Amino acid sequence: GLFIKGGIDNFAYRDRTVTVRGLSERQVNADYVTWPINYNVAGNDLLSLYGQITNYNDLIVKFLTSNGISNSEISVNPPDTYNAAANQYGSNTFQYKYSLSCTITVATTKVDKVRELLARQTELLKEGVPYSNSYINYDFRALNSIKPAMIADATKNAREAADQFAKDSDSKVGKMKTASQGQFSIEDTSSSTPFTKNVRVVSTIVYYLED
Repeated sequence: GLFIKGGIDNFAYRDRTVTVRGLSERQVNADYVTWPINYNVAGNDLLSLYGQITNYNDLIVKFLTSNGISNSEISVNPPDTYNAAANQYGSNTFQYKYSLSCTITVATTKVDKVRELLARQTELLKEGVPYSNSYINYDFRALNSIKPAMIADATKNAREAADQFAKDSDSKVGKMKTASQGQFSIEDTSSSTPFTKNVRVVSTIVYYLED
């Protein structure tokens, strides 16, 4: 009879659970940046345009390498050429026959250096380079280095929430039944500070409740 009663009590105890979520958030600095530098040239003499983009490329690369960016962190992409005269769907009235779009991309872990050069980029204008910046992408790649600590924080917060619920319901928290770790999200802290990231994870844990 005692064994039967114990089994029934254990069954009832197993039915009482609480589901809680624990949040962990951290602000981190980006550790990798991709910076495309774009410019366009137009004219009627293709060879002359080739000489022009060669000069602009040299000026941009010199600006970068003389200020701490290595050649291995710089990619000079081939130009994208548009021939207005050969475009059968274009207008017959065009000022220039050829238009060339060029992109030089910096991909580096030197985030602070890139931010410094962005502030000094007008120096290229003095050299006659008609540059423009497309979307500059800042990444945080060292997520694995902070994952264990953040998961521990989320688990601790979930346990605190379970303890509070148990206290309010005149019970106590028992063993963990199930646990699921949510996906980590990495977002900009704001549109004006894309180089600062907010890392977030939510863990969902189910605990048994005891009398």
